[in-house]
Amino acid sequence: MTKQSRRKFSADFKAKVALEAIKNQKTLAELSQQFEINSVTISKWKAEFLENMAIIFENGHEKKVNQDSPDLDQLYAQIGQLKVENDFLKKSARKLGISDNVWK
Repeated sequence: MTKQSRRKFSADFKAKVALEAIKNQKTLAELSQQFEINSVTISKWKAEFLENMAIIFENGHEKKVNQDSPDLDQLYAQIGQLKVENDFLKKSARKLGISDNVWK
């Protein structure tokens, strides 16, 4: 038996579904069938959307500026990966008799 992983939805998709729910042109059951999502999930996304929609007008410009900056977690992960690779290469060089002065 294989373990089924949870589906992950993008913010764009969630916003699209929440907006359709807010329009009230279709019932939650119809939206649930259309998007193949549980109606409870749609209700949660709708409530979250309504709760946070004022933020768009408060920080709209600041959000665009922040999106251009790189993700710190990603950068720290890359630094860690490079450090591990660097240490491995130094260790391998020592085994081959190459001087440590090359990296200083």
